[in-house]
Formats: sequence, structure tokens, C-alpha cells
Amino acid sequence: MQNLIKILSKPDNLPIVLMLVLVVFYTWFSTRKALGNDRQGSPQEAKEADKVQVWPYLVKVEFLGALFVMALLTIWSITINAPLEEPANPALTPNPSKAPWYFLGLQEILVYFDPWIAGVTIPTLIILGLCAIPYIDINPKGNGYYTFKERKFAILTFEVGFLLMWVSLIVLGTFFRGPGWNLFFPWEYWDTHRVVALTNVDFTEFFFGVPTRLVDDSLNPLAMLIGSLAVLGWFSLGILFYFWKRTTDVIKKLGPLRYSVTAFLFLGMAAVPVKILLRLLFNIKYILVTPWFNI
Repeated sequence: MQNLIKILSKPDNLPIVLMLVLVVFYTWFSTRKALGNDRQGSPQEAKEADKVQVWPYLVKVEFLGALFVMALLTIWSITINAPLEEPANPALTPNPSKAPWYFLGLQEILVYFDPWIAGVTIPTLIILGLCAIPYIDINPKGNGYYTFKERKFAILTFEVGFLLMWVSLIVLGTFFRGPGWNLFFPWEYWDTHRVVALTNVDFTEFFFGVPTRLVDDSLNPLAMLIGSLAVLGWFSLGILFYFWKRTTDVIKKLGPLRYSVTAFLFLGMAAVPVKILLRLLFNIKYILVTPWFNI
């Protein structure tokens, strides 16, 4: 653990540690407020006189909070020097070479996906998914107050997507990825000469014994077929769920179009940790290999 403490206390990593503390605190605080409101009943049942206006109450608190943060950052920048390193040397690159912390999640995803998926497709789906939320969210409850009972799906999806996936990838890339982008446990020393032998296999070869390439190094059509069926089978779970629950009020209110968008985004998000686990546990590199793209 001494090596982990040394990494956590680095000047570059200290703000990240503080950010993680704030993430945990505000997650706990919002959950506590939501469960408290659920026990007392929905605030929508309260009278108009019990409501608190945004101006001046909320705006005043936000303004004071902004002043406090500005003063804290000013004092911090004056009293603590920036942790700058020596000038860049093209003949001596750092090992590991890491992106800024807010891009470390994407850099970590590069281990499990092709660059076009990790760097283009996944960020694009995240942005489009966030833009689509106001149009696919049919639940009018939970606006303006904390609640869990009335927003279970939305809150759980956010916590899984942001906390268990995005934040955890940043933590993994910051504190557990060492030289050579090898994975180090907290009690291990970051050895710059460490060499890890990995035997990467594809999905069809590991589970079905079907190699991705033939003897002449051409792609195996059977492997492409199995991989395509696996990808289509994963996203067809949304279709099966639709026919299973099509008579429920939620599915009827969503409608086919909004449900299709929601199911595609949800299954796409769920596919990321599945692919990560396949790579970490079984060294599975690709599910589907084609002449044009790999998944």
C-alpha cells in the first residue's frame, strides 16, 4: 500500500483525490435527500405557499458558493506551485504516457476497443444520448426535488454509467495503470521493466473454437457470422423486452420510436462493461472482426 499512497499524494493526483471525495459525498447527500423525500411524500403534494423560489434563495447560495470556490482556487494557486516537469524531450518519453485525468477514461477504453470505437463512437453516443434525454423522458415527476422512488431507472442508469463506469475508468487509469500501461495492484511496485505476456484471443475462438483467420491469413467467414450474430443477438434483447412488456403503461407511453432509442442507448452502454470484463477475465480482444472494422 505504500506505493499506492505515494501515487495518491503526488501533486498531480491530489486534485483528483479531492474530486473523488466530493463525488462520493454528493452522491451520498443526494441519495439521503431523495430517500428522505420519499419517506415524507412527494413535494408535489405540498401547497404553493410551501415552495421555495429560485430567486433569491437558490441564486444567493450559488453566488456565495462561486465566491468561496474562486477564493479557494486563488489562495491555492498563490501558495502552491504548479507541479511542472522538465521540458519535453522527444528522445525520452514518459512511461506511462497519460492523458489529462478527464481523458483517462477514454484512454483506458482504448485497451478494450478499437480507436474508432473508443475515440469516436462512444463519445458521440454519450453526447447524443445526453441530448436525447429530454425527448425520451416521459416521467414528469422528480423535477425540482430529490426523489428515488419516482426516478429509479434514471438514477440507477446515471449511477452505473457515471460512477461505476466513467469514474472507475478514470480511477483505474490514474492510480492503477503503470509503466507500459500495465495493470498494477495497490501493493505492487511500478516496475518500468515489467513485461506481461498476453495471449489475446477473439470471441469465436475462445467460446466456439473457431479461429478468426484461416491458414492463408484470410478472415474466416464462419467467425464473422458468429460474431455478427453475437452483436445482433445482444441488441435484439431490446426487441425481446419490448414484446414481453409491450402491454405495460411505460412501454405504451414511450412508443416504438422513443423505446427504440432508449433501448439502443441502454444496451450500448451496458455493452461497454461486458466487453471490459471479457478482456480482463479472458483476454478476449474482439467479438467481431471484419475487413472494415472490428468490435
